[in-house]
Amino acid sequence: MDLFESDLFTPPTILLQTVIEEVRHRSLPLYNRLNALTKMENKRIWVFYNEFRSETAIIREEGETPNDRNDRGIRKAAAWYNDHIRLTWPTIRGQSPKVPKVVMMSEDVENRRKAEKEGIACISVRKYVEGMKDPNKLLDLLAAEGTNEIEPTKAVAGRQALYPDAPPTLLAGIKAGELHQGHFNANQYNYLEGSVSVPAFTKPVLLIGRENMNRAVSGDVVVVEVFAEAEWKAPADEVVDQDSTLKNDDAEDSGDEADKEEDEFSRRERQVEDVKRSSEKQPTGRIVGVIKRNWRATSLTSSNATSLSQQTVFATPVSRLLPRIRLRTRQAPTLIGQKILVTIDRWDVTSRYPEGHFVRALGKVESKEAEQESLLLEFEVPYRPFGKAILDCLPSEGDKWVVPPRSDNSPEWRDREDLRGLVICSIDPPNCQDIDDALHARHLPNGNIEAGVHIADVSHFVHPDNPMDSEAASRGTTVYLVDKRIDMLPSLLGTNLCSLRPYVERLAFSCIWEMTQDAEIVNVRFTKSVIASKAAFTYEEAQIRKDDPNLQDELTQGIRLLNKLAQKLKAGRMAAGALNLASPEVKIHLDSSESSEPIDVEQKEMRETNSLVEEFMLLANISVAQKIQETFPQTAVLRRHLPPPRTNFEKLQDILKKRKGLTLDVSSSGALAASLDKCIDPDEPAFNTLVRIMATRCMLSAEYFCSGSVGRETFGHYGLASPIYTHFTSPIRRYADVLAHRQLSAAIGYTSLHATLHSKSHVERVLDVVNRRHRMAQMAGRASVEFYVGLALKNRNESRKDQVKEEAFVIRVFRNGVGVFVSKLGIEGLVMFKRDIRFDADNYTVTVPSSTAPGEVTISVFDKVVVNIEVEKDRNTQRGKVKMTLVEPVDSSSL
Repeated sequence: MDLFESDLFTPPTILLQTVIEEVRHRSLPLYNRLNALTKMENKRIWVFYNEFRSETAIIREEGETPNDRNDRGIRKAAAWYNDHIRLTWPTIRGQSPKVPKVVMMSEDVENRRKAEKEGIACISVRKYVEGMKDPNKLLDLLAAEGTNEIEPTKAVAGRQALYPDAPPTLLAGIKAGELHQGHFNANQYNYLEGSVSVPAFTKPVLLIGRENMNRAVSGDVVVVEVFAEAEWKAPADEVVDQDSTLKNDDAEDSGDEADKEEDEFSRRERQVEDVKRSSEKQPTGRIVGVIKRNWRATSLTSSNATSLSQQTVFATPVSRLLPRIRLRTRQAPTLIGQKILVTIDRWDVTSRYPEGHFVRALGKVESKEAEQESLLLEFEVPYRPFGKAILDCLPSEGDKWVVPPRSDNSPEWRDREDLRGLVICSIDPPNCQDIDDALHARHLPNGNIEAGVHIADVSHFVHPDNPMDSEAASRGTTVYLVDKRIDMLPSLLGTNLCSLRPYVERLAFSCIWEMTQDAEIVNVRFTKSVIASKAAFTYEEAQIRKDDPNLQDELTQGIRLLNKLAQKLKAGRMAAGALNLASPEVKIHLDSSESSEPIDVEQKEMRETNSLVEEFMLLANISVAQKIQETFPQTAVLRRHLPPPRTNFEKLQDILKKRKGLTLDVSSSGALAASLDKCIDPDEPAFNTLVRIMATRCMLSAEYFCSGSVGRETFGHYGLASPIYTHFTSPIRRYADVLAHRQLSAAIGYTSLHATLHSKSHVERVLDVVNRRHRMAQMAGRASVEFYVGLALKNRNESRKDQVKEEAFVIRVFRNGVGVFVSKLGIEGLVMFKRDIRFDADNYTVTVPSSTAPGEVTISVFDKVVVNIEVEKDRNTQRGKVKMTLVEPVDSSSL
């Protein structure tokens, strides 16, 4: 697929319907890529519907496998197409024309053999490419899988297996309860350990050593065998870095076990596996098989490049969770210092590393353009421009579209309430262009209060099952990076026609409550509407306006009324057991919008107005969830947050008890909320926030689900202490909200529900994609912040000509270092010790020699320290890498 997507590969190609269908059954992502190829103007690809033509359609014969039937169909289509061209090619002046020859290109050796026997011209993909002019760049794009024509490297030839083969009865073992299925999670601190969470055990199954991890890559769905309890172990308390342990490993020689029983690297890894472990044991086992691979294109940098001939080199991923990838390339010297894209093809039982192939170069390492593109590719963010078919779904008036004058004949005004007279405003972060929501509040004559949330009516413009809807469903969410935004919908909608800008009329979907003065809901109604926002505030502007006693206008009074209700709504949620958690959010200051050069980093400030908006968005989401679930109990699009297993908190509970004498009650969300409120250090105000961040990491992730697919008792949102929840308030940037809008529209009788939203299986499939896209978008956003924080630190290092000093909290201790969290920058780092130190696993302390006076210094989890932060170039990835050393209470540079 990488070959066909290359701009260098443009031969005229006939793509058979049989092939397209087979790809669709094997891999939906590959099918989507193939489909996109057929629509590219710079490619000469024609689809031939051979299954629908009488001369080429075939019927599966008795005893014939589906694969053999497809191969026969491909051969028949190739033979017919050659005859067809020969018979239809016109004769010119009595001369027989030079008829082009159709060649069947296949990687299936048996299919090629049968084709040759039948007189059909055929060739392998590799042989075809080798016959092209300047084939080297294209040959690198071919998968390593099945490349028998290439002479094996020393690392492959004559070696014994390093990993056990999968038993043939995996599924039977899972069914019998002897084996367990789950996702493999790599350990970011120790590349020789991983874990798999399975339902049968409260703690994850620990995997120790390369052999027991059996070639799994982080995110793979694997099958594990759990050892007898006598063989259970505890995770290692040591940081083990792959780069330093294997720094002298050679791509050609690595893994060659033919002549020696155990090589240097195996011995070194065995020593690491046998390190001392604490007494806190957990289920331990080994991976016996992989159900589903999580192999995807990965951005890396290459090393060991010396000559122009084909050679085997290592490519080192930026992520610590991924192994080095070995690839063979003819372009090695030109790729030095380049960020490249690589796809894993296979991982043989005889190889220490997976093998892959080069896809393309992204640009120079550390350049913002290459880093941002690699980030988008690594987290599978679709960032291609919107195609013509999608743009054709937009209003033909373009940015000249306006809400037409009110008329009984106007489809826009059908059954819509005219709310243009309400004093409505929006409150958003600075520079927000995609304004999803606006609010209003006013006193009613009966003494109650009317409050409204007005959400952009995206479903008016995005119709079910058209190209724009399909693209939005595929993208799932808008992705926010530090200096750019990858939109789910074309910008004409997201930042213009659907954005609830001030002073212009916009179509909205309104949720309006009548409330008492104590914020108790009397009733709620939902309506399609037309609004005209009176102002667009930032959180800071709204806060200043609310606090200014000289302002008594209707808009300001509305904000104050909303704030008063929001405070009572939040108090009610907290009393019900909602959690007030925390995450390390920072704000990157850029030099200018043009240069996007980071100049500083600071913590985001949270104001009352942030909470105001949050409370009303939560209330709208809960109210809509109740309505759509009542109306469509089998297919309502909802969101849940399952209670975390209590074992997730055991480590944090033990640390708090031993280091601070504090108790964390996790019996319910309310008990946890009350406990977190009591986790206070009078001498350190930031301590409570730190504990909340650590508690957040013990939680499970929230997820979208179809109401008919799970038990009613599992609908609840643990963090919000709400029995039901959905996402309705951000349809410009979240596809789940678009679905909720369609269901709510049908629930109030405005439209009928599209057939796809009556199908439970369809809703489940869509939400699987949306959940994955949502997770990837979050990770991409965090990675973008991390990259820009690194750039800002590097700029500060260079401008001040010295290291950056910041206060940090110790959050983990190891036998050879400590993990710290720098709250001001929102980043974590490792401070490593090269000399031996005293490590107390039970009390979470390390004792190191003092650097200023005779004696020792003990450092514990939760201690405040001062660290030096510098950005140095990583030897393997060539990327800026944050390095931290202790300054106080001890200078660790000498350790």
